[in-house]
Amino acid sequence: MSRKYILEVKDLETSFFTDDGKIAAVDHINFIVEEGEILAIVGESGCGKSVTSLSIMGLVSSPPGKITSGEILLEGKNLATLSEKEMRKIRGKDIAMIFQEPMTSLNPLFTIGNQLIEAILIHNKKWTKKQAKEKAIAMLKLVGLPRAEELINDYPHQLSGGMRQRVMIAMALVCDPKVLIADEPTTALDVTIQAQILKLINDLNDRLNTAVLLITHDLGVVAEICERVIVMYAGQIVEQAPVEEIFKNPQHPYTKGLIQSVPDMRFKKDTLYSIPGHVPKPGSIQTGCRFAPRCEFAFERCRVENPSLYPTSSLQEARCFLLEGGGVEHVERITES
Repeated sequence: MSRKYILEVKDLETSFFTDDGKIAAVDHINFIVEEGEILAIVGESGCGKSVTSLSIMGLVSSPPGKITSGEILLEGKNLATLSEKEMRKIRGKDIAMIFQEPMTSLNPLFTIGNQLIEAILIHNKKWTKKQAKEKAIAMLKLVGLPRAEELINDYPHQLSGGMRQRVMIAMALVCDPKVLIADEPTTALDVTIQAQILKLINDLNDRLNTAVLLITHDLGVVAEICERVIVMYAGQIVEQAPVEEIFKNPQHPYTKGLIQSVPDMRFKKDTLYSIPGHVPKPGSIQTGCRFAPRCEFAFERCRVENPSLYPTSSLQEARCFLLEGGGVEHVERITES
């Protein structure tokens, strides 16, 4: 049974205007997030993941950044056309975000309780401060924090990194959003706390049926909790598919390289695999496939023409000429390797 679309991103382009001209950090991407699903966006640093999430939230710094084309539809309402005043009514209520570093996202001058209560009262004008406090304590308990009644009076610096991240999750969920964006929610946390945070997000997704857009570079995280995956490179989507298909049958050379780069404890290797080269500077590649300089399967057409997304099944598509049928010998090499 298909679920309804909560969020639709259509032909989104987010550009930054610099002394060198216009640079598209997010270049005409399209994807949907369904009700209650966990969708991952993966890729190396600089591929456009975080700019995509900030665009959806209306938090791209302007100047120099700006959404230059496309639509961001939240249940049919185009967020890209809303004023900042209109976005404030939606941000935190209908769509919320967990940022990468909780210590810089929480205000060090105010208690945890003050910050949670403020978020509740902004979107619930008829609530009393007592009701808001009760809701804040309930949310801290929901995210697994002990002694919530006392914790609400603590300042951010009095909490550990894992506790601060749980507070950020509580703050994001306190107004029951329809969509939760988690931008590298386990960055700078130790492995044990990472596992706890991911389990928490997964449990809350099951319990509250909140759609989650997870921004990450960790394919282990993706395999553990996500249903579908979008792979981004140099501002473009290069592949998207269900999690099982991405790991079982990756179609794009970049996706294949990312998977090969994941350490496998079952096999002893002298060196870990890494994709040759570096992510290009935004705007530096004007013609051809953006992955071509790093791709072992690239041929002449790749260097002069940018491929479209080609469907490889009803649920999977990838941006590669090898999938169009124009490079049969290359297709055989990539599928057999």
